[in-house]
Amino acid sequence: MYVATIACAKEPQVPEVRVTNVRRVFHNGEHNAFTHMIRFRDRFYLAFRSCPDGHMIYPTSSNIILESEDGQTWKKVHHFRVPKRDLRDPHFLVLHDTLFVNVSAWYCGDKPTPPEEYGFNKHLGYGCRSKDGSTWSDPFMLEGTYGHFVGRTTTHNGTAYMCGRRKHEFTETSRNIRSDCESVMLESDDGFVWRTRAIFQTTLGNETAFLFEPDGSILAVSRYTMEKSQLCQSKPPYSQWERSDLDRFIGGPLLVKWGGHYLVGGRNTSGPRWGGAFQVDGQKPTGPRPVTTLYWLVDGKLIECAALPSGGDNSYPGFIELSPTRGLLSWYSTHEKDDSGKPMTAIYLADLEIVE
Repeated sequence: MYVATIACAKEPQVPEVRVTNVRRVFHNGEHNAFTHMIRFRDRFYLAFRSCPDGHMIYPTSSNIILESEDGQTWKKVHHFRVPKRDLRDPHFLVLHDTLFVNVSAWYCGDKPTPPEEYGFNKHLGYGCRSKDGSTWSDPFMLEGTYGHFVGRTTTHNGTAYMCGRRKHEFTETSRNIRSDCESVMLESDDGFVWRTRAIFQTTLGNETAFLFEPDGSILAVSRYTMEKSQLCQSKPPYSQWERSDLDRFIGGPLLVKWGGHYLVGGRNTSGPRWGGAFQVDGQKPTGPRPVTTLYWLVDGKLIECAALPSGGDNSYPGFIELSPTRGLLSWYSTHEKDDSGKPMTAIYLADLEIVE
């Protein structure tokens, strides 16, 4: 069993984050990625994509949902796929006492889609729902999401909000021309029908995490370019947005409020950021590697507070607050090898603690 320890040096005027009990919770020999977590009816739920063919666009991909009573022991409660579509980026949503999981479903037909044939307009959101977390519906299409790569969801005052990336006016250009991608905030009253509420990035739109304050103002952290991310802010009715660059790339961004602080997480590609006393099998890793990293967001700046055992293809953290000082974090990574020496992409969890 994988064993790791990590410690993070204190930064001035920010709390220390202690990371313990790092464990691998799922690996089936496939590519397992893009995690999200939520608490529903006093149980924990963890969702992620699993695909025997790898990271890219395959009709063989599916999504798996695990359930736990204590965050330690997990069991599979749902496993679904959509014919002819690649499923990725599952995200939970609790709305009207119902647990939803929404995914972006990229049409690819009966065979893998080569990169030169990728197209944003082939995206469509799908969802599954459950009243008890055990019995789930069949996948259903999310009305209003055609042509959108849908992502993280949240709620405010009984309305659901979701990030959607799309081509400006749904133009038929290559997915690699990102200057004509925009990010929109979609909203829904029922979790089934979605509509555009605001455009918050008109160019270089990318995956985004939203956080609502009690007064309805919104804070968002968005993956932007390969060198930096972006902080977006707005107030109702969300027609005007303030944008400022953050000083590093954040892949698969997480943004939550924990213990009165703003916690940001995602993949950091700026170099060796293993953090303090992190060790694997008694050895301290060296050299630059992409690492799933946590930060405090303070006055529009990121202050690193922890780095998770990770490398290669990794990130997309999920978070559950257990108390103002304790939390549970999920992520995926390719830093370990299986018994045959082959790199494996697996799902990991760790316990977090704020040490004031």
